[in-house]
Amino acid sequence: MLFTEVVAASTEVGQTRARTAKIETLARLLRGADAADVRPVVAWLSGTLLQERLGTGWRGVAKIVDQQPPAADPSLTVAEVSSAFDELAGTAGAGSVARRSELLTALFGRATAEERRLLIGLITGEVRHGALAGVMTDAVARATGVPLATVRRAAMLSGSLPETAAAALSGGEDALAGFGLEVLRGVSPMLASPAADLPAALADLGAEVSVEFKLDGARIQVHRDGDAVRVYTRTLRDITAAVPEIVAVALALPCTSVVLDGESLALTDAGRPRPFQETMSRFGSTESGTDESSVLRPFFFDCLHLDGRDLLDEPLSVRLEALDRVAGELRIPALTRPSAEEAATHLAAALAAGHEGVMVKALDSPYAAGRRGRAWQKVKQSYTLDLVVLGAEWGYGRRTGMLSNLHLGARDPDGGEPIMVGKTFKGLTDALLRWQTEEFPKHQRSETLGADSGADHTGPARSAPGAHRDEHTVYLQPEIVVEIELDGVQRSRRYPGGVALRFARVLRYRPDKTAAEADTIDAVRALLPG
Repeated sequence: MLFTEVVAASTEVGQTRARTAKIETLARLLRGADAADVRPVVAWLSGTLLQERLGTGWRGVAKIVDQQPPAADPSLTVAEVSSAFDELAGTAGAGSVARRSELLTALFGRATAEERRLLIGLITGEVRHGALAGVMTDAVARATGVPLATVRRAAMLSGSLPETAAAALSGGEDALAGFGLEVLRGVSPMLASPAADLPAALADLGAEVSVEFKLDGARIQVHRDGDAVRVYTRTLRDITAAVPEIVAVALALPCTSVVLDGESLALTDAGRPRPFQETMSRFGSTESGTDESSVLRPFFFDCLHLDGRDLLDEPLSVRLEALDRVAGELRIPALTRPSAEEAATHLAAALAAGHEGVMVKALDSPYAAGRRGRAWQKVKQSYTLDLVVLGAEWGYGRRTGMLSNLHLGARDPDGGEPIMVGKTFKGLTDALLRWQTEEFPKHQRSETLGADSGADHTGPARSAPGAHRDEHTVYLQPEIVVEIELDGVQRSRRYPGGVALRFARVLRYRPDKTAAEADTIDAVRALLPG
């Protein structure tokens, strides 16, 4: 397949807002792709690469692009581009800078102007055509005739949409049946939706629920198979080497194989949670804590596999029985089928202990890997949303010279640009201001993006997707997630999503989350009164 066909599909998808049209365009491309081209095509049009990193970025490309004109006619194939990316990713050591330059020169020398735009977007991580993983998953189902639920499940359990697509296109539903939970391979975690309050969650889910503490920790998934243990973050990053204390706990469990879902946190001497940042600092380390204050304690709330039996499709009640058998002493405090009064008392106890609130979960719910549904609902003392930082304005007064006021966006569930829902400078400590000022320029949008990608968003509240910086604001790639506390939302004509945050303030940054895990505009709208 010629690379220009991928470019044409990307352009066509970007020119329509209709989800069904995007899906049909992508499905048509997949049907015409050679078997060997499916994996890179699915990855690229989902806005990702098959390689973890290429070892280059905009600076490595800009000079090469400026020094030679684009090709007049398309000749690059998907296989050639994929091979070039593989070689870029594998180039290291002495002479690697020169070799990468040679590879990029050869690649861009054969690329047309249109092909260059997509190549630059892939290399810089800024593919914005409104069709990321969610739309691509639908397209795989459309192209193959396989039920969407089957495709989605295989993708979540395999951890790879490109691999899932290749299997579906080559072997259909039968091939996807081979994807299942594999101990020691991360499973996309089930997610919760925010509830207005505890009575609302109980009314929605009924009496057959579990109400458990919502810890102010970091999500972990612990796998054990014999003497082998793996610990993953919520983004499925392997942090096993950094948390030997959690590995030791897993090895001490009375089982042969297990997959547990839970939280980890550092505790004070009084048993209260230490600040979230202290927990997250361990996730970025390659060494264990050197004192008691930095030791992470695991607490679990679900069991996905136990001694050869997969439990994903079992109701929560069955999974909790398994959890009690294998790690009952490590289970997060929970009540089963509580009365409204008992649930309220449990929420008060969670808040008094320094935790965030409670989770209300339907006991008949299976584990929906990678999905955010109503079967799990989180109840906090106030509303919180995980939003994407779109930009930051330069401060004034005592904040002169510091990046301060944040532009906040909610995730577009259809894969488009994040949708701006407000601004805030409240809650920013001096330490956070210093960090933002140093860190944000590293995530500044490149100058190569077209400024028309958000042309339907007008008015002063718009963070222009194509802009990179002006005298007032630095615009960022949508990849930093921040947790925002707010009193609610209100309808607004100022912002493109039709809603605005009320009394928003920064709680913390979430390095454990990607922009793909931020709350959607639908979640924000769900907080509207009535």
